[in-house]
Amino acid sequence: MPQFRADAFGPGAVPEDVAAFNAAMARQFGDPPDIWDVGIDQARSGGFMPLPPPSPRAFDIQIADHLSLHVVPNARPRAVLLHIHGGGFVLGGAAHQDFALERMADAVGATCVSVEYRLAPENPYPAAWDDCAEAAQWLLKHAGERFGAETLLIAGESAGALLAVATLQRLRDRGLAERFRGAALSFGVYDSTMTPSQTRARTGTLKAASIAKIVDAYAPDVSLRRDADLSPLYGDLSEMPPALFTVGTLDAMLDDSLFMYCRWLAAGGRAEIALYPGADHAFTETAHPSAREANARIDRFLASCIEPH
Repeated sequence: MPQFRADAFGPGAVPEDVAAFNAAMARQFGDPPDIWDVGIDQARSGGFMPLPPPSPRAFDIQIADHLSLHVVPNARPRAVLLHIHGGGFVLGGAAHQDFALERMADAVGATCVSVEYRLAPENPYPAAWDDCAEAAQWLLKHAGERFGAETLLIAGESAGALLAVATLQRLRDRGLAERFRGAALSFGVYDSTMTPSQTRARTGTLKAASIAKIVDAYAPDVSLRRDADLSPLYGDLSEMPPALFTVGTLDAMLDDSLFMYCRWLAAGGRAEIALYPGADHAFTETAHPSAREANARIDRFLASCIEPH
């Protein structure tokens, strides 16, 4: 059974404070430019979204010539959380969400390790996928000795959620996924051929034309776009860890989370969906009135996955 009310998608379901916040944002920013209007170089340097301050307790480690991990530690971790950042495969970095990594480290009781994967269009598929899988395999070997915990979790937002599922699929195919005990997957893109909510997106943070350009950047070979790596919605989802799917009703990726939640269950996995009326893409990273509730639920879910069942 769905874990939300059938009327959650109507305008009447939007809380008053959320409606007021959305109206204020519309007055302040109007119809914001997308990354292609700003330009990738300027967007990466903070011209699209201000870069957040670094955590004073964070540090980086190099695990290969081309690959580093950004670590926000917990002094006495019960688990290590592999984090994969969002940004449409073209923006973002492992050190750009330290506030969220600190929150999860403290609330979940986990050392958070974020992957500095290669970005498109300079490095299209499979570069980011290979980097995330390599980071996961490194943690499987070294998490205990380097960070003091053997139990693993995974979390990703937007593009990072796709990469998280693809990483789990790759590990499962090699018999290596069982140590990952839970997955927090927020407003992910799971179909690189674009779900209906993507193709119909005309307003909000992400619009259909911009999404299509993003897909061209990270998956230029159209013939591969329904492969499980690029569109895990069409892949084998058996033997996956418990997952929490978080998404807002205004998100262009709404269908992706709804469909993946159902497919996760159909494959025999445990899944929850957290749906937030009136929330747009990446709302958990903003001052949106539902962000605190959503982040607290993510933290509770991940913490619960550490406990023995």
